[in-house]
Amino acid sequence: MNTDDAVFESDIAQLELLARGKVRDIYAVDDTHLAIVTTDRLSAFDVIMRQPIPGKGLTLTKISRFWFSLLADIVPNHLTELTLADIIGASAATPALEARTMIVKRLDPLPMEAVVRGYLIGSGWADYQRTGSVCGHVLAPGLSQAQRLPEPLFTPATKASVGDHDENIDFAALEKLIGAARAHEVRDISLAIYARGVAHAAARGIIVADTKFEFGLDAGGTLYLIDEVLTPDSSRFWPADSYATGTSPSSFDKQFLRDYLETLDWDKRAPAPELPQHILSGTAARYAEALSLLTTPRS
Repeated sequence: MNTDDAVFESDIAQLELLARGKVRDIYAVDDTHLAIVTTDRLSAFDVIMRQPIPGKGLTLTKISRFWFSLLADIVPNHLTELTLADIIGASAATPALEARTMIVKRLDPLPMEAVVRGYLIGSGWADYQRTGSVCGHVLAPGLSQAQRLPEPLFTPATKASVGDHDENIDFAALEKLIGAARAHEVRDISLAIYARGVAHAAARGIIVADTKFEFGLDAGGTLYLIDEVLTPDSSRFWPADSYATGTSPSSFDKQFLRDYLETLDWDKRAPAPELPQHILSGTAARYAEALSLLTTPRS
């Protein structure tokens, strides 16, 4: 794995840089469009790792484009047919940036993340151990780590700034944040997207344990799916053939990195620790396998 080929930060001189997120760099194109570049940065516990994963941004972009197309009948998304070359010229758009850049509609993002949990893992498991509930959803006693829930739970969170931690909230808090009607719309669409994703992934040997979506509004108030969707950065993907309860299952996502970080004497605050080569390579391999399994047509 050649880290020299990685894109830790993008630089598009012809466009105004609006923000650098945990993974994505966002540029202004005009009043109605943005350019979103998915870099090879990797974050865990809301902290950006110091080393990139070469090819990660390309993989995430391909996976998101696949899902945006597959889910378009459920909810419109922010993609356009424009390319980076259309915006800055073919000679200026390098192949490395072209393939990882999406030109999207400029929308007003909702200040929340729409999390759907199908299994008891991560912060949901921690919450359940403390309280017997997950974000206000009371569950039966005696459930095990990684156990499938009786039905998927919608557990929203506030969206944190870079370096801060997202905060789980209950549905009543979401209604206060974005309005009751919008909260119900986001919940229903999120559950529908998750159900579609679960069915598609299950046919390819992948369990979608949980995931998060982001949404934005246009000037007329229409809801759009934005950012990324059902990627290894935004979801937990488990191999169905090795799934078992009682532990954190092996995964096709950055849980591999999280599990390694949990073994360190690190307070989950920046700066991130230096990552060994086998963690970088292992993370890249899991992302690539997820792309192949999810998007390769079945024979």
